Amino acid sequence: MQIAKRHCFSFGRLAARAAALALAAAPGFSLAQLTSAVAEVREVDQAYRAEGVVEAVRQATLAAQVAGRIVELRVDAGQPVAKGQVLARIDEREAAQAVAESEARIARAEADAANARATYERTKRLVEQKFVAQAALDKAQADFNSAMAQVAASRAGSEQAVAARSHMVIVAPFAGVVATRHAELGEMASPGRPLVTLFDPKDLRVIAPVPQARLSEVRARASATVEFPSLNQRVKARQVTVLPSADMRTHTTQVRAELPDSLRGVYPGMFARVHFATGRAAKLVIPARAVVYRSEVAGVYVLGEKGGVQFRQLRLGEPAGEDGVEVLAGVVQGERVALDPVAALVQMKRAK
Repeated sequence: MQIAKRHCFSFGRLAARAAALALAAAPGFSLAQLTSAVAEVREVDQAYRAEGVVEAVRQATLAAQVAGRIVELRVDAGQPVAKGQVLARIDEREAAQAVAESEARIARAEADAANARATYERTKRLVEQKFVAQAALDKAQADFNSAMAQVAASRAGSEQAVAARSHMVIVAPFAGVVATRHAELGEMASPGRPLVTLFDPKDLRVIAPVPQARLSEVRARASATVEFPSLNQRVKARQVTVLPSADMRTHTTQVRAELPDSLRGVYPGMFARVHFATGRAAKLVIPARAVVYRSEVAGVYVLGEKGGVQFRQLRLGEPAGEDGVEVLAGVVQGERVALDPVAALVQMKRAK
C-alpha cells in the first residue's frame, strides 16, 4: 500500500537544500559527495491499522442547575482555564432574596422556640406546685417540640437557599481547555442547559474499532503507535486496552490507545490511525527522507556502481520504525539511494 505523505520543509531545510543544489552544480562535484543509504532487510514490527478518533479521558459539560439570566461569561472556545476558575455567572438577585427570606424564617422560628421553652418551664413549675393539671404540661411540651422542629426545618430551608445561590456561579472542576461555549451573554439559563464544555489536554486517548478476528493479535502484543496524518506525526501509545464489549452490528470491539501527556495540536474529535503491533517480520527498508513524490507517484534516486544516477518508481508498504519505510518494489537489497533527492536530481541532469 502506498503511503500518501508529503514532506513539509522549514526555512532551515530550504537553506540546506539550496546549499546542496549549489554544491551539486559546482565543478568537480562527484557522486561520492552525495549522502546515501543502503536498502537493507530489517526485522520490523508488523501491524494492523485501524482508523480512530481522539477523545479526552476527562471531559465535562457544565450545565446550569438553576434558572436565571446569564450576566457574565468569562471564557470562550480554545481558552485554557485553571481549576476553580469562574467561568460564568447567573443573575443571583432572586437567590439572594430567597436566602434573606430563609434567614428571617430562622429568626422567627427561634423566637417562637424560645417562647415555647419559657412556657414549658413555667408550666412545669406550676404542675410541681399543683396549680395546673398534667394536661397543661403535656400541651406545653408538645408546643415546645413543634417549635424546635420548625427551627430545624427553617435551617434546612436556609441551607437549600444558600446552596441554590452558590449554583449561580459556574466554576471549572479541573484545569483544562474550553472545547465549546454553548450559551451567550444575556440568554436565559435553565436547569440542565449546557453552558460550557471542558476537556483536559494532558490526558487523551484514541478509540478505534477492531474486528473480532484480529483481537487475539492485538491482545497478545498490547502495543501500538498512533499516527496523526494532519500533523505528519507518529507517537507510541502508553497503554492499549481492549474493552469487554462488542458492537452487534459491525462485529467490532473498541480498543483504547492511551496517548503521551501534553501532545501539541491534538484535540478531541481529531482523526488518527492506530497501528497495533501484531508480530515481527523481515522487510526491505529505506529511509523515508529518501523518497520523493511526483503527484501520486513515489520514487527514489538510485546511485549506480558506475557513477550514474537513476530515478526509480516505488511501491511502498507500511512505515518501518521511526524513520524508515517498507519497499515492496522498485529497489533491491544492497542498492544505494540518495538521501538528498534535490542534489541527486541535479547530478542526474548534469550527467545527461
